[in-house]
Amino acid sequence: MHDMNHNLFAALRAAFPANLDSVAVQTDNGLNYSWRDLDRASAMMANLLDGLNIPKGSRVAVQVEKSVEAMMLYLATLRAGYVFLPLNTAYQSAEIEYFIGNAEPAVVVCSSKNFGWVSKIAFKAGTQHVFTLDDDRTGSLLTRSVHCADQHVVHPSKSDDLAAILYTSGTTGRSKGAMLSHGNLLSNAQMLKDYWGWQPGDVLIHALPIFHVHGLFVAIHGALLNGSKMIWMAKFDPQLAIAKMLEATVFMGVPTLYVRMLAEPSLTRQQASHMRLFIAGSAPLLIETFKEWQTRTGHTILERYGMSETVMLTSNPYQADARYANQTERRGGTVGFPLPDVQLRVQDDAGKNLPVGEIGGIQVKGPNVFSGYWRMPEKTKEEFTADGFFKTGDVGKIDERGYVSIVGRSKDLIISGGYNVYPAEIEGYINDMAGVAESALIGVPHPDFGEVGIAVVIAKAGAQLNAEHIIAALKSQLANFKIPKKCFVVPELPRNTMGKVQKNLLREQYKDEFKK
Repeated sequence: MHDMNHNLFAALRAAFPANLDSVAVQTDNGLNYSWRDLDRASAMMANLLDGLNIPKGSRVAVQVEKSVEAMMLYLATLRAGYVFLPLNTAYQSAEIEYFIGNAEPAVVVCSSKNFGWVSKIAFKAGTQHVFTLDDDRTGSLLTRSVHCADQHVVHPSKSDDLAAILYTSGTTGRSKGAMLSHGNLLSNAQMLKDYWGWQPGDVLIHALPIFHVHGLFVAIHGALLNGSKMIWMAKFDPQLAIAKMLEATVFMGVPTLYVRMLAEPSLTRQQASHMRLFIAGSAPLLIETFKEWQTRTGHTILERYGMSETVMLTSNPYQADARYANQTERRGGTVGFPLPDVQLRVQDDAGKNLPVGEIGGIQVKGPNVFSGYWRMPEKTKEEFTADGFFKTGDVGKIDERGYVSIVGRSKDLIISGGYNVYPAEIEGYINDMAGVAESALIGVPHPDFGEVGIAVVIAKAGAQLNAEHIIAALKSQLANFKIPKKCFVVPELPRNTMGKVQKNLLREQYKDEFKK
């Protein structure tokens, strides 16, 4: 019997609507791309890649601005059976040098403006082919692809063949390349299609960057696998996103996008009335944002949890479903339940399963979980348990109803005088105080306690905060070992492109506060 092709592109292509001339992507600068355009252009790029005669399994590293052509290049890489390696547009030369040296891509695609320095790094590392691609439909990748045939037979791939390598942000130590297979990505996309109730006629507002899991996999695979049109935003614009809600049904965002939309008077119940689902992830959603969104729009944001190594792991329920009796409501402050094919457990450092409500390390297993880190067998071995669970590095708990809550990263844990302090808990109390917009609690070295907490707080517009008052208020609520030793009110917190607060930068900034 002929083994079916497990190439992810084959599954996405099979889901294209019958009318290939209908609109697949509508851009914020007024361009419409049909499903036929996606098929033909990705075929031409795939033929270009095939014509380079690069080895099977070659990596195609891509650092370009967000564009529909960049998405087509991703689809082309899949369909030709190569490995897609998206790189954050914020990375500078030292970082790019590390990624290119580590991944040894056969092909590098970059923005024209960076061609000079990127190509130098690439050629020095042995990369044979460097192309340019810009967000205005120009660049050598396109001028070369134009001469290629617009038909392409999808490369036969096995389920465990590599489809992509995603470098994790590397807040501790060197960045690691998570190896994701066609099977990892497809199983997760099919599961979410069902779990999130994708339906005919759905339209997605795509407002995320496309160099990481959320925008590249969850959003794009979701829309393509459902044959759904995407309203494409190169850069997030809150007013435009709100205006487009009347033409759309699904929005995926990071918490900061929701905060920015809530600041717009145009966000009303009426404006959101056509929408079916708002999904948030990539960083914790403050309970205040969750509640304010409910009040303003009548919609309850569905919060979920995933990571580069696993794509999506858990989700709040889309709707009450007879198959999952206890999964009835979307609860703020939680990331919901393990997805139906994901096993999730919480263990202590000794490898013992913890009872309901106790905080420990989150470990997961499932068809979506990656096989390991690129060229780091020792690191890979360390991160998996003897019985095959991946240690996420996230710290959390499961309540009596099965809802999972994340309380932080294990590396953000503060051990002060022998006691464990979970920053998320203290941040929750600070964020509830009048005038506080957001807070970050970090651990810094201390001569007596080993480590103590410092609170870094930003005020809401127009509010005045007093650092001493914040600490005094905490003292009436929390055990003494949890109280930060110092508090700083600052204009803003450092964030990465996903809106995550970069605690490593804060730790560096305040590390000498208690030096003797």
